[in-house]
Amino acid sequence: MATSTPTPLITVNGKETPLAPAAPHTTVLDFLRERGLTGTKEGCAEGECGACSVLVARPGVDKPTDWVAVNACLVPAAALDGQEVITSEGLATPGEPGTPPALHPVQEEMAVRGGSQCGYCTPGFVCSMAAEYYRPDRCAHAAPPDGAGSGHSHSEHGDPEHGPNGFDLHALSGNLCRCTGYRPIRDAAFAVGTPAGDDPLALRREQSPPAPAATAYTRDDSTFLRPGSLAEALELLRERPGAVVVAGSTDWGVEVNIRSRRADCVIAVDRLPELRSLHVASDHIEIGAAQTLTEIERRLDGTVPLLAELFPQFASRLIRNSATLGGNLGTGSPIGDSPPVLLALEASVVLADADGEREVPLGDYFTGYRQSVRRPGELIRAVRIPLPLSPVTAFHKIAKRRFDDISSVAVAFALDIQDGIVRKARIGLGGVAATPLRALATEAALEGRAWTAETAEAAAEVLKAQGTPMDDHRASAAYRSAMLGQSLLKLYSQTTEAVSS
Repeated sequence: MATSTPTPLITVNGKETPLAPAAPHTTVLDFLRERGLTGTKEGCAEGECGACSVLVARPGVDKPTDWVAVNACLVPAAALDGQEVITSEGLATPGEPGTPPALHPVQEEMAVRGGSQCGYCTPGFVCSMAAEYYRPDRCAHAAPPDGAGSGHSHSEHGDPEHGPNGFDLHALSGNLCRCTGYRPIRDAAFAVGTPAGDDPLALRREQSPPAPAATAYTRDDSTFLRPGSLAEALELLRERPGAVVVAGSTDWGVEVNIRSRRADCVIAVDRLPELRSLHVASDHIEIGAAQTLTEIERRLDGTVPLLAELFPQFASRLIRNSATLGGNLGTGSPIGDSPPVLLALEASVVLADADGEREVPLGDYFTGYRQSVRRPGELIRAVRIPLPLSPVTAFHKIAKRRFDDISSVAVAFALDIQDGIVRKARIGLGGVAATPLRALATEAALEGRAWTAETAEAAAEVLKAQGTPMDDHRASAAYRSAMLGQSLLKLYSQTTEAVSS
């Protein structure tokens, strides 16, 4: 049994903790529990329940450091070599010897408002709430007349999913409470104040996060590698074309947990600077493939409306804090949420290997079920979206739940309508074929025609016949086809309502 040196270290609740003897596939969840930090729970092992939520110090958008909540059940512990982690136990302030620790403000509100019932999910909720508590741009506004935490709806005072303290309930969208204790949890979330001036975790945001450590960790003939540069990563991929490339591990983590998959070599690319840029040029926007969806959302700040509509519907905040566009495209899943949107935006992918780069239109990227033109040794470096953007856009995700669900059908529209005529139409589809695809026949049925009910109805019939939908446990083929047509009719209704208003 060989172990690389120096031994990887993770700072957990302020204490440096060696990774060894954990195996390279060991998740942060198991790593923490094996060290007695049992507040971090396993509920689903798929990133769907949030019982395992922990805080990680990451590069910030508005401050040098953000405290980001992630699913500990999905992230390999080796991926946090040199990084800082806070668990639910680490939020409380230690007391004097023989006295209990002082609760964190989030923990205090959860306790006094009855937000903890059986308690199993509570530590995960607390960590996700703490990430929102420390969000730098969270701004309070005038409290409603009934006061925060009263249990009454805030809809008459604004968005019911945002509290008077600026707390965004979507921060908890990946946390499940099986005791149906959501109302008091919401009350606790809407009652938390702002961090005190001497709050150590708030002060920590003003300092840079730890730099990613170049990692080479081997045990039991399995290796986890974090290269220090893109060039080094591409050389490693040339030498080890069968290696598993991970960024947020939101897909690979499920394979490890549920299907017991193991890899001889895992290469982490999530912290490579060359994959984390966001550049706006005169004719395109380039998004680094390893930026998380949350980072992209905050940095674009609505400048690409179709992406802004996608993000809240993409899994949960916990997943978006780790998931990347590169990973979502790299898996080649026909039901991924980002491909339809990127197809409608006419995006392309920049593929890199040790010999150079090439740019491939996304419409030519997918070749079969979970297959693409990406060659062994290549990885996705960036996604490019051409400018200008079409002004009429929409993303319709048909699923059984409003949020945090896999789509049965996903449809993205990007139309340019001038003087009542459809000058350009781009439509991306997901969930209706072995690959995401462009609805080329429907685009042709729209372009050059007046944007009228008759045109929309005729094009909807064409759209219903696009793809090769199948019956499965999420939806029947007939339902999927019907939803395609209805989606276009809904878009027409939405655009004409906007014009009339």
